[in-house]
Amino acid sequence: MGVRKELIGNAPDGAQVHAYHISNEKMEVVVLDYGCIIRNIIVPDKNGNKVDVALGFDNLEGYFDNDCFLGATVGPTANRIANAKYFIDGREFNLPVNDGPNNLHTDMAKGFHKRVWNAEESDNAVKFTLNSADGDMGFSGNRVFILTISLSKDNELSLHYHASSDSKTLINMTNHSYFNLGGHNSGSILGHTLKLNAKEYTPVIDSAAIPTGKIETVKDTPFDFTTAKTIGQDIDADNEQLKFVGGYDHNFVVDGADGTLKEFAVASSTDTGITMKCFTTLPGFQLYVGNFLKASSAKNGATYVPRNGFCLETQFYPDSINQPSFPKPVFGPDKEYDTE
Repeated sequence: MGVRKELIGNAPDGAQVHAYHISNEKMEVVVLDYGCIIRNIIVPDKNGNKVDVALGFDNLEGYFDNDCFLGATVGPTANRIANAKYFIDGREFNLPVNDGPNNLHTDMAKGFHKRVWNAEESDNAVKFTLNSADGDMGFSGNRVFILTISLSKDNELSLHYHASSDSKTLINMTNHSYFNLGGHNSGSILGHTLKLNAKEYTPVIDSAAIPTGKIETVKDTPFDFTTAKTIGQDIDADNEQLKFVGGYDHNFVVDGADGTLKEFAVASSTDTGITMKCFTTLPGFQLYVGNFLKASSAKNGATYVPRNGFCLETQFYPDSINQPSFPKPVFGPDKEYDTE
Protein backbone atom coordinates (compact mmCIF):
# COMPACT_ATOMS: atom_id res chain seq x y z
CA MET A 1 0.00 0.00 0.00
CA GLY A 2 1.22 3.50 -0.67
CA VAL A 3 0.70 6.93 -2.23
CA ARG A 4 3.18 8.57 -4.61
CA LYS A 5 2.88 12.27 -5.48
CA GLU A 6 3.92 13.49 -8.92
CA LEU A 7 4.08 17.06 -10.27
CA ILE A 8 2.47 17.02 -13.74
CA GLY A 9 2.07 20.68 -14.69
CA ASN A 10 0.16 23.86 -14.01
CA ALA A 11 -3.51 24.79 -14.11
CA PRO A 12 -4.66 27.70 -16.30
CA ASP A 13 -4.34 30.00 -13.27
CA GLY A 14 -0.73 28.89 -12.74
CA ALA A 15 -1.33 26.66 -9.73
CA GLN A 16 0.74 23.50 -9.60
CA VAL A 17 -1.10 20.28 -10.37
CA HIS A 18 -0.14 16.89 -8.99
CA ALA A 19 -1.07 13.29 -9.71
CA TYR A 20 -1.44 10.97 -6.73
CA HIS A 21 -0.71 7.31 -7.41
CA ILE A 22 -2.56 5.15 -4.86
CA SER A 23 -1.60 1.49 -5.10
CA ASN A 24 -1.83 -1.90 -3.48
CA GLU A 25 -0.32 -5.23 -4.57
CA LYS A 26 -2.66 -5.62 -7.56
CA MET A 27 -4.20 -2.27 -8.40
CA GLU A 28 -3.27 1.37 -8.99
CA VAL A 29 -5.51 4.43 -9.05
CA VAL A 30 -4.25 7.83 -10.18
CA VAL A 31 -6.12 10.94 -9.04
CA LEU A 32 -5.35 14.57 -9.88
CA ASP A 33 -5.75 17.48 -7.48
CA TYR A 34 -7.08 19.35 -10.52
CA GLY A 35 -10.81 18.63 -10.37
CA CYS A 36 -10.30 15.54 -8.18
CA ILE A 37 -10.18 13.74 -11.51
CA ILE A 38 -9.67 9.98 -11.55
CA ARG A 39 -7.20 9.59 -14.41
CA ASN A 40 -6.35 5.88 -14.21
CA ILE A 41 -7.78 2.72 -12.67
CA ILE A 42 -5.32 -0.05 -13.46
CA VAL A 43 -6.34 -3.62 -12.60
CA PRO A 44 -5.19 -7.11 -13.67
CA ASP A 45 -7.19 -9.02 -16.26
CA LYS A 46 -7.82 -12.79 -16.24
CA ASN A 47 -4.30 -13.37 -17.61
CA GLY A 48 -2.60 -11.08 -15.12
CA ASN A 49 -2.02 -8.28 -17.62
CA LYS A 50 -2.49 -4.71 -16.37
CA VAL A 51 -5.50 -2.96 -17.88
CA ASP A 52 -6.51 0.69 -17.45
CA VAL A 53 -10.31 0.66 -17.31
CA ALA A 54 -10.89 4.44 -16.93
CA LEU A 55 -11.17 6.74 -19.93
CA GLY A 56 -9.08 9.90 -19.78
CA PHE A 57 -6.07 11.85 -20.99
CA ASP A 58 -2.33 11.37 -20.53
CA ASN A 59 -1.72 15.12 -20.60
CA LEU A 60 -3.09 17.55 -18.03
CA GLU A 61 -4.12 19.92 -20.82
CA GLY A 62 -6.72 17.43 -22.01
CA TYR A 63 -8.71 18.10 -18.85
CA PHE A 64 -8.79 21.89 -19.33
CA ASP A 65 -11.67 21.46 -21.80
CA ASN A 66 -13.04 17.99 -20.98
CA ASP A 67 -16.60 18.81 -21.95
CA CYS A 68 -17.52 15.14 -21.47
CA PHE A 69 -16.36 15.27 -17.82
CA LEU A 70 -14.00 12.28 -18.10
CA GLY A 71 -13.10 11.15 -14.57
CA ALA A 72 -14.32 14.40 -13.06
CA THR A 73 -15.67 15.19 -9.62
CA VAL A 74 -18.81 17.18 -10.40
CA GLY A 75 -20.03 19.75 -7.92
CA PRO A 76 -21.58 21.24 -6.07
CA THR A 77 -24.49 19.80 -8.10
CA ALA A 78 -24.43 17.10 -10.74
CA ASN A 79 -26.93 16.31 -13.48
CA ARG A 80 -29.78 18.60 -14.48
CA ILE A 81 -31.78 21.36 -12.79
CA ALA A 82 -34.84 22.53 -14.70
CA ASN A 83 -34.81 26.15 -15.86
CA ALA A 84 -31.46 26.58 -14.08
CA LYS A 85 -33.11 27.73 -10.87
CA TYR A 86 -34.35 26.42 -7.56
CA PHE A 87 -35.80 27.62 -4.26
CA ILE A 88 -34.80 27.03 -0.63
CA ASP A 89 -37.18 28.39 2.00
CA GLY A 90 -38.77 30.65 -0.61
CA ARG A 91 -35.49 32.20 -1.76
CA GLU A 92 -34.74 31.88 -5.46
CA PHE A 93 -31.30 30.81 -6.68
CA ASN A 94 -30.20 31.08 -10.30
CA LEU A 95 -27.52 28.92 -11.93
CA PRO A 96 -25.74 29.08 -15.29
CA VAL A 97 -28.03 28.29 -18.21
CA ASN A 98 -25.79 25.82 -20.03
CA ASP A 99 -27.98 22.96 -21.33
CA GLY A 100 -30.84 24.41 -23.33
CA PRO A 101 -32.88 26.34 -20.74
CA ASN A 102 -31.53 24.17 -17.93
CA ASN A 103 -28.43 23.73 -15.82
CA LEU A 104 -26.17 20.70 -16.24
CA HIS A 105 -23.31 19.78 -13.87
CA THR A 106 -23.21 23.24 -12.23
CA ASP A 107 -20.79 25.18 -14.44
CA MET A 108 -18.75 23.92 -17.39
CA ALA A 109 -15.90 26.40 -16.84
CA LYS A 110 -15.96 27.13 -13.10
CA GLY A 111 -17.31 23.92 -11.55
CA PHE A 112 -15.35 21.91 -9.03
CA HIS A 113 -13.90 19.76 -11.83
CA LYS A 114 -11.98 22.84 -13.03
CA ARG A 115 -10.46 23.81 -9.67
CA VAL A 116 -7.29 22.78 -7.87
CA TRP A 117 -8.11 21.16 -4.53
CA ASN A 118 -5.82 21.05 -1.51
CA ALA A 119 -4.49 17.52 -0.96
CA GLU A 120 -3.24 15.60 2.05
CA GLU A 121 -1.78 12.12 1.65
CA SER A 122 -1.91 9.15 4.03
CA ASP A 123 -0.89 5.50 3.71
CA ASN A 124 -3.63 4.44 1.30
CA ALA A 125 -5.68 7.60 0.67
CA VAL A 126 -5.68 11.23 -0.36
CA LYS A 127 -7.97 13.76 1.31
CA PHE A 128 -8.92 16.61 -1.01
CA THR A 129 -10.38 19.85 0.38
CA LEU A 130 -12.01 22.80 -1.37
CA ASN A 131 -13.59 25.95 0.08
CA SER A 132 -16.50 27.62 -1.71
CA ALA A 133 -17.80 31.00 -0.58
CA ASP A 134 -21.40 32.14 -0.24
CA GLY A 135 -22.74 33.09 -3.69
CA ASP A 136 -20.15 31.08 -5.61
CA MET A 137 -21.82 29.99 -8.89
CA GLY A 138 -25.26 30.83 -7.48
CA PHE A 139 -25.18 28.73 -4.29
CA SER A 140 -25.68 29.85 -0.70
CA GLY A 141 -23.43 29.20 2.25
CA ASN A 142 -19.77 29.34 3.07
CA ARG A 143 -18.92 25.69 2.47
CA VAL A 144 -16.05 23.29 3.00
CA PHE A 145 -15.98 20.23 0.74
CA ILE A 146 -13.88 17.18 1.52
CA LEU A 147 -13.42 14.19 -0.77
CA THR A 148 -11.32 11.31 0.53
CA ILE A 149 -10.28 8.78 -2.10
CA SER A 150 -8.81 5.56 -0.77
CA LEU A 151 -7.79 2.12 -1.98
CA SER A 152 -7.94 -0.94 0.27
CA LYS A 153 -5.82 -4.09 0.10
CA ASP A 154 -8.98 -5.83 -1.14
CA ASN A 155 -9.20 -3.63 -4.27
CA GLU A 156 -11.96 -1.40 -2.88
CA LEU A 157 -11.79 2.08 -4.39
CA SER A 158 -13.74 4.36 -2.05
CA LEU A 159 -14.92 7.95 -2.54
CA HIS A 160 -16.12 9.53 0.70
CA TYR A 161 -17.73 12.96 0.32
CA HIS A 162 -18.33 15.37 3.17
CA ALA A 163 -19.44 19.00 3.19
CA SER A 164 -20.43 21.56 5.79
CA SER A 165 -22.20 24.89 5.26
CA ASP A 166 -23.12 27.82 7.48
CA SER A 167 -26.54 28.13 5.78
CA LYS A 168 -28.95 25.89 3.89
CA THR A 169 -27.60 24.98 0.49
CA LEU A 170 -27.99 22.56 -2.40
CA ILE A 171 -25.39 19.77 -2.72
CA ASN A 172 -25.55 16.80 -5.07
CA MET A 173 -22.05 15.71 -6.09
CA THR A 174 -20.91 12.77 -8.18
CA ASN A 175 -17.94 11.22 -9.91
CA HIS A 176 -18.19 11.11 -13.70
CA SER A 177 -15.69 8.38 -14.56
CA TYR A 178 -16.25 6.52 -17.80
CA PHE A 179 -15.45 2.82 -17.51
CA ASN A 180 -14.49 0.28 -20.13
CA LEU A 181 -13.61 -3.02 -18.50
CA GLY A 182 -12.03 -4.24 -21.71
CA GLY A 183 -9.54 -1.38 -21.42
CA HIS A 184 -10.04 2.34 -21.93
CA ASN A 185 -9.17 2.10 -25.65
CA SER A 186 -10.86 -1.21 -26.47
CA GLY A 187 -13.91 0.24 -28.22
CA SER A 188 -17.58 -0.44 -27.59
CA ILE A 189 -18.97 -1.30 -24.16
CA LEU A 190 -22.23 -2.70 -25.54
CA GLY A 191 -20.99 -6.25 -24.95
CA HIS A 192 -20.39 -5.63 -21.24
CA THR A 193 -22.70 -7.50 -18.91
CA LEU A 194 -24.56 -5.31 -16.41
CA LYS A 195 -26.82 -6.09 -13.49
CA LEU A 196 -28.57 -3.30 -11.59
CA ASN A 197 -30.27 -3.56 -8.21
CA ALA A 198 -32.87 -1.08 -9.35
CA LYS A 199 -36.47 -2.08 -9.92
CA GLU A 200 -37.49 1.52 -10.67
CA TYR A 201 -36.25 4.51 -12.62
CA THR A 202 -37.24 8.11 -13.27
CA PRO A 203 -38.41 8.67 -16.87
CA VAL A 204 -37.74 12.00 -18.55
CA ILE A 205 -40.07 14.46 -20.27
CA ASP A 206 -38.16 14.82 -23.54
CA SER A 207 -34.66 15.17 -24.99
CA ALA A 208 -33.73 17.76 -22.35
CA ALA A 209 -33.69 14.81 -19.89
CA ILE A 210 -35.55 16.56 -17.08
CA PRO A 211 -37.48 13.94 -15.06
CA THR A 212 -41.26 13.85 -15.25
CA GLY A 213 -41.37 13.62 -11.46
CA LYS A 214 -42.69 10.07 -11.58
CA ILE A 215 -40.97 6.91 -10.39
CA GLU A 216 -41.83 3.96 -12.62
CA THR A 217 -41.08 0.25 -12.75
CA VAL A 218 -38.42 -1.08 -15.11
CA LYS A 219 -40.38 -4.32 -15.58
CA ASP A 220 -41.13 -5.14 -19.22
CA THR A 221 -39.00 -2.21 -20.43
CA PRO A 222 -35.47 -1.94 -21.86
CA PHE A 223 -34.48 -0.43 -18.50
CA ASP A 224 -34.79 -3.78 -16.71
CA PHE A 225 -31.29 -4.85 -15.70
CA THR A 226 -32.49 -6.68 -12.58
CA THR A 227 -31.28 -9.83 -14.32
CA ALA A 228 -27.84 -9.47 -15.88
CA LYS A 229 -27.78 -8.70 -19.60
CA THR A 230 -25.47 -6.93 -22.01
CA ILE A 231 -25.68 -3.16 -22.17
CA GLY A 232 -26.40 -3.42 -25.88
CA GLN A 233 -29.17 -6.02 -25.71
CA ASP A 234 -32.08 -3.56 -25.66
CA ILE A 235 -30.40 -0.22 -26.31
CA ASP A 236 -31.86 0.15 -29.80
CA ALA A 237 -35.38 -0.93 -28.81
CA ASP A 238 -38.37 0.99 -30.12
CA ASN A 239 -38.75 2.93 -26.88
CA GLU A 240 -39.54 6.62 -26.51
CA GLN A 241 -37.33 7.09 -23.45
CA LEU A 242 -34.29 5.67 -25.24
CA LYS A 243 -34.98 7.78 -28.32
CA PHE A 244 -35.20 10.98 -26.28
CA VAL A 245 -31.53 10.80 -25.23
CA GLY A 246 -29.95 8.42 -27.74
CA GLY A 247 -29.73 5.44 -25.40
CA TYR A 248 -29.41 5.01 -21.66
CA ASP A 249 -28.97 8.32 -19.83
CA HIS A 250 -31.43 7.91 -16.97
CA ASN A 251 -31.57 7.92 -13.21
CA PHE A 252 -32.27 4.60 -11.51
CA VAL A 253 -33.65 4.18 -8.00
CA VAL A 254 -31.44 2.08 -5.73
CA ASP A 255 -33.37 -0.85 -4.26
CA GLY A 256 -33.86 -0.44 -0.51
CA ALA A 257 -31.95 2.84 -0.32
CA ASP A 258 -31.80 3.93 3.33
CA GLY A 259 -28.56 5.89 3.66
CA THR A 260 -26.41 2.82 4.25
CA LEU A 261 -24.01 1.37 1.71
CA LYS A 262 -25.93 -0.69 -0.86
CA GLU A 263 -24.62 -2.65 -3.83
CA PHE A 264 -26.38 -1.23 -6.88
CA ALA A 265 -24.45 -2.49 -9.90
CA VAL A 266 -22.24 -5.30 -11.13
CA ALA A 267 -20.51 -4.86 -14.48
CA SER A 268 -18.17 -7.27 -16.22
CA SER A 269 -16.26 -7.91 -19.43
CA THR A 270 -15.94 -11.46 -20.69
CA ASP A 271 -12.96 -10.37 -22.83
CA THR A 272 -10.79 -9.46 -19.84
CA GLY A 273 -12.60 -11.24 -17.00
CA ILE A 274 -12.68 -7.96 -15.09
CA THR A 275 -15.70 -7.38 -12.84
CA MET A 276 -16.63 -4.16 -11.02
CA LYS A 277 -19.11 -4.04 -8.15
CA CYS A 278 -20.56 -0.63 -7.23
CA PHE A 279 -22.01 0.56 -3.92
CA THR A 280 -23.56 3.82 -2.72
CA THR A 281 -25.28 5.39 0.26
CA LEU A 282 -27.30 7.61 -2.08
CA PRO A 283 -30.84 6.98 -3.38
CA GLY A 284 -30.04 6.98 -7.09
CA PHE A 285 -27.50 6.69 -9.88
CA GLN A 286 -27.33 7.76 -13.50
CA LEU A 287 -26.56 5.08 -16.06
CA TYR A 288 -24.99 6.89 -19.00
CA VAL A 289 -23.48 4.83 -21.79
CA GLY A 290 -21.61 7.62 -23.55
CA ASN A 291 -24.27 8.33 -26.16
CA PHE A 292 -22.52 11.59 -27.05
CA LEU A 293 -18.98 10.74 -25.93
CA LYS A 294 -16.31 12.35 -28.05
CA ALA A 295 -12.64 12.87 -27.17
CA SER A 296 -9.51 12.86 -29.29
CA SER A 297 -5.84 12.75 -28.27
CA ALA A 298 -6.79 10.70 -25.22
CA LYS A 299 -4.58 8.20 -23.39
CA ASN A 300 -2.10 6.39 -25.61
CA GLY A 301 -3.37 8.46 -28.56
CA ALA A 302 -6.84 6.95 -28.34
CA THR A 303 -9.95 8.55 -29.80
CA TYR A 304 -13.16 7.93 -27.88
CA VAL A 305 -16.49 7.83 -29.71
CA PRO A 306 -20.06 7.20 -28.53
CA ARG A 307 -20.54 4.08 -26.39
CA ASN A 308 -16.84 3.55 -25.75
CA GLY A 309 -17.45 4.01 -22.01
CA PHE A 310 -20.23 3.88 -19.44
CA CYS A 311 -20.85 5.92 -16.30
CA LEU A 312 -22.58 5.03 -13.04
CA GLU A 313 -23.02 8.44 -11.39
CA THR A 314 -24.31 8.10 -7.82
CA GLN A 315 -26.63 10.93 -6.86
CA PHE A 316 -29.85 12.33 -5.58
CA TYR A 317 -32.26 12.20 -8.49
CA PRO A 318 -31.91 14.82 -11.26
CA ASP A 319 -33.84 18.03 -10.52
CA SER A 320 -34.71 16.63 -7.07
CA ILE A 321 -34.80 20.13 -5.62
CA ASN A 322 -37.73 21.03 -7.91
CA GLN A 323 -39.65 17.75 -7.77
CA PRO A 324 -42.09 17.47 -4.83
CA SER A 325 -41.88 13.68 -4.53
CA PHE A 326 -38.09 13.34 -4.86
CA PRO A 327 -35.66 13.30 -1.89
CA LYS A 328 -34.22 16.76 -1.23
CA PRO A 329 -30.44 17.33 -1.35
CA VAL A 330 -30.55 20.34 0.98
CA PHE A 331 -27.90 20.62 3.67
CA GLY A 332 -26.75 23.20 6.18
CA PRO A 333 -25.73 23.88 9.78
CA ASP A 334 -28.09 21.21 11.13
CA LYS A 335 -27.44 18.59 8.45
CA GLU A 336 -24.02 18.00 6.93
CA TYR A 337 -23.55 16.32 3.57
CA ASP A 338 -21.90 12.91 3.98
CA THR A 339 -22.01 10.20 1.30
CA GLU A 340 -19.93 7.31 0.04
